[in-house]
Amino acid sequence: MSVVVAPSPILAVSGAVAGAPGSPDAAVAWHYGDPLGEQRAAVDRAAVIDRSHRFVLQITGAERLTWLHTISSQHIAALSDGQSAENLDLDLNGRVLNHFVLTELDSTVWIDTEGDRGPALLDFLKKMVFWADAQPTEAEYAVLSLLGAKAAEVIAAIGVATLPGTYEAVALPGGGFLRRMPWPTADSFDLLIPRAQLAEWWTRLTEAGAEPAGMWTFEALRVAAVRPRIGLDTDERTIPHEARWIGGVAEFGAVHLDKGCYRGQETVARVHNLGKPPRHLVLLHLDGSADERPEIGADITAGGRAIGRLGTVIDHYELGPIALALIKRTVPADTALTAGPAAAAIDPDSVPSDDEPQAGRLAVDRLRGR
Repeated sequence: MSVVVAPSPILAVSGAVAGAPGSPDAAVAWHYGDPLGEQRAAVDRAAVIDRSHRFVLQITGAERLTWLHTISSQHIAALSDGQSAENLDLDLNGRVLNHFVLTELDSTVWIDTEGDRGPALLDFLKKMVFWADAQPTEAEYAVLSLLGAKAAEVIAAIGVATLPGTYEAVALPGGGFLRRMPWPTADSFDLLIPRAQLAEWWTRLTEAGAEPAGMWTFEALRVAAVRPRIGLDTDERTIPHEARWIGGVAEFGAVHLDKGCYRGQETVARVHNLGKPPRHLVLLHLDGSADERPEIGADITAGGRAIGRLGTVIDHYELGPIALALIKRTVPADTALTAGPAAAAIDPDSVPSDDEPQAGRLAVDRLRGR
């Protein structure tokens, strides 16, 4: 489904440069004139980022959590008030269709996801209600992200007395809520606020000390943290194991391995118990001397042979040009790679370990007397 998101009113802020036309971030500011300085502010000080192009929906009804639990990958049936989680919508073959963040607060589940995928996700949820007491509807809310070591000072200045823990949320004065996330930095907060109050909240946060930063900042820090963005760092074949989405709430994951049946669970269980994912997500360092940056979706090659797919490409304030990539799991970390016009190298610290013996494979070996 193609969805055109209206330009954010924050683009009227002095110095705002919109995202590239046709890009997922075209409706919000990409930077405000100093993209690398904005990244540093989002780590060392405090920066506010307009992410109002995300789609927000809400689910009410007494069975909202138990119903959503049965059709998604995360264990959320007993989610307590003020708790959040990441979650996935999978197809029948276990491929990722949607990634979203949800928060249970005041008898409502709030969900935010990619702007271009939100309407289709809402349509799917409505079709899956059947007889459950759950009512999914679009919510006129917007997302702002507050990052940085001094974010807590800004939060105190806007009247929030209690700083939430990771994946916890507290109500904001005047409506909406503040949620703490485990990424893209150690000090990351989202504000979900009524869309009509977006400009008001932007002013309130900047007057409290937050510096304006664009989506370039968020994306650079996200890539450095090796956190995928659906549609950019994934393709139509991506399964959760490939994209590091395995794990319960406590593990900062989006797929709980010990919950009941849901669409796509068979693939998740089979890979976890018996197999290995064909690809895995890694961080690449790109040769900055190349004439051009490679494009998202470009083939990654080794010795002229395609071994992976390039995801988000971004310039980081300390690491230089970096990217995420899905590459074949069997490719050694020291392999010389090419991504479009640039040489590329895998960051060895980003390579996930998959040497743990699998329960299903061990059971099969025992039956065979091995």
